[in-house]
Amino acid sequence: MALILPEGYRSKLDGRTTELAIKFVKDTFQHEIINALKLERVTAPLFVRPETGLNDNLNGVERPVTFDAPCIGGANLEIVHSLAKWKRYTLGKYNYAPGEGIYTDMNAIRRDEEVDNIHSMYVDQWDWEAVIEKKDRELATLKETVSKIYKAMRRTAKKACAEFEDLDNFFKDDITFVTTQELEDIYPDDDPKEREHKFLREHHAACIMQIGKVLESGIRHDGRAPDYDDWELNADIVVYYPLLDIALELSSMGIRVDENSLVSQVEEADCLERLKLDFHKMILNKELPYTIGGGIGQSRLCMIMLNKAHIGEVQQSVWPVDMVKKCAEHGIIL
Repeated sequence: MALILPEGYRSKLDGRTTELAIKFVKDTFQHEIINALKLERVTAPLFVRPETGLNDNLNGVERPVTFDAPCIGGANLEIVHSLAKWKRYTLGKYNYAPGEGIYTDMNAIRRDEEVDNIHSMYVDQWDWEAVIEKKDRELATLKETVSKIYKAMRRTAKKACAEFEDLDNFFKDDITFVTTQELEDIYPDDDPKEREHKFLREHHAACIMQIGKVLESGIRHDGRAPDYDDWELNADIVVYYPLLDIALELSSMGIRVDENSLVSQVEEADCLERLKLDFHKMILNKELPYTIGGGIGQSRLCMIMLNKAHIGEVQQSVWPVDMVKKCAEHGIIL
C-alpha cells in the first residue's frame, strides 16, 4: 500500500492527549473483551525455540528475528511473530476447560514488513484463545464470537468519543458476514484487496471468512499459515476507515485446526515436515484442547478510534527518513 497523505489532515489530539487517549482505549477495550469472552490474563514469551514449532509462520516467507543465546549453549532463539500456537499449548498445559480462555499482550518484530500508514515492523496485539468442545468447531461458534468482539470494539469507540469529544466514531451497529468465495463471486474482475475495499465501503464493517484456501479462480484471497487456523472456520474483522479510504483489518482469528484439518492443510501447503515438530505432534495425538482464538491489533484499534492518519502516531517504531519528513509536511507527526 502506498503512503496515504489525507489533504488538510491535522490530528484532533495533541501529543500528550494522544498518550492519555491510547491508555484509555487500551484499558477500556481490555475490560470489554475480558467480559465478553470470559478471559484470564497470562504472561507470554517474547522468544521461543524454533524446534518447538510454536512460532507463527505467517505466510511462510517472513523471516523471524533470531539470536544466539550463550547462556543456553549458544542455541538459536526466534522472536515470536504471534502467539497463535503458544496459546493453545498453554491452555492444555494449565488444564483450561471448555468455556474458559486466556489473553495476553503480544509484542513482536516483523523485520520484512513493508511499512506504510497501517503496517509497522513493531507489532502489538491482544492475543486471546479459548477452549471449545469438538462439536463446537462450526460456523455458528465463529460468528457468535466475532459478534462479541465487534460489540466490544463498538462499546470502546463510543466511550472514547464521550471521553474525547472531538473524535468521530467509525464503528457502525452491524457487522456483515461474507466468505472469500462470495467476495470473488460478487467482484470477479477485482483482486482480493479491491474486493475488500468495495465491500467495506458499502457495508462499513465485515467479517471476512475462509481465508487461506484456494478459491474457484485458483488463487487465494490471502495467505494464512496452514497449521493453526482451520481455513474453513477462520475470519478477519475489517472496518471501513474513511479518513484513508481503506478497509482496515483489526483482527485475525479462527477456530484452530484439529488432527484432520492440520494434515490436509500442511499437505496442500507442501510443508508436511512440520508434522515432525513437537506442537504438531501434540495435535495429531489429541494432546491439546480444541480452541478458538486470534489477535486484535492494539495500535490499529487506537489509530481508528483516535482518528489518526498513520499507525506511527499511536506507537513507537522506526520509519524511513523520507516517510517521517513527508508525513510531517502533511501534518502527520510520527
